[in-house]
Amino acid sequence: MKKTFRKFVASLALFTVELVVLWAVFILCIILFFWLARAVLPGHELGFDKMAFAWADARANPVLTEIIKGVTFLASRNFITGAGLMMIGYFLFVKKHKWYSLKVPVIAIGSISLNLLLKYIFNRPRPLVPHLVDSYGLSFPSGHAMISASFYGLLIYLVWKHVEVPAWRFLLVFLISLLILFIGFSRVYLHVHYATDVAAGLAAGLGWVILANALINRMEKFSKRNLNPVVKGEEPHRIV
Repeated sequence: MKKTFRKFVASLALFTVELVVLWAVFILCIILFFWLARAVLPGHELGFDKMAFAWADARANPVLTEIIKGVTFLASRNFITGAGLMMIGYFLFVKKHKWYSLKVPVIAIGSISLNLLLKYIFNRPRPLVPHLVDSYGLSFPSGHAMISASFYGLLIYLVWKHVEVPAWRFLLVFLISLLILFIGFSRVYLHVHYATDVAAGLAAGLGWVILANALINRMEKFSKRNLNPVVKGEEPHRIV
């Protein structure tokens, strides 16, 4: 009895800490985004943007440029669409978790739609420096940064919840987080976005995935409690 009670208290404490951290990060993302939005509204290039371009240019070389082009593709709409469809198929037909199969398109499509809306609202042109790859559309916030933060942020959530071996869990979370940051850096390196565009995109994408995931989790709990009660003895779905 005591062991069960301790386990319950430990689980409750962990849940509370996770909840506090998630909502703290969400609030910080909102604050950072609006602070950056206010800074770029006048339409001029900021000193931070100039320093970021100079820092990236100082490290430029042909080999790194080719690597960067490959990395930035991992947040392109074509790649995200294909990866998203594979994830949806996995959760529909392999693990058969309909709520996870819903999260993928909601978060991905929602992120793209929100990004287009924000670009239209802020109407910031692309940097005037020569671009190293073809680019089009408006600049603030960065679509690649926002989409990578939301899509790969969902992967971080899935890894954290379902990878049981702590060493693998932390390693995967670290590597995915590194990928998100590297994708953001690639947009500055290729001169297609200001650093403030990237920072705002990362903040908006991370904020969106936290909010959307929380809302879908609530819908799932409501559905199981009121519309589709869980069958006793049903085992939770595991990814690995």
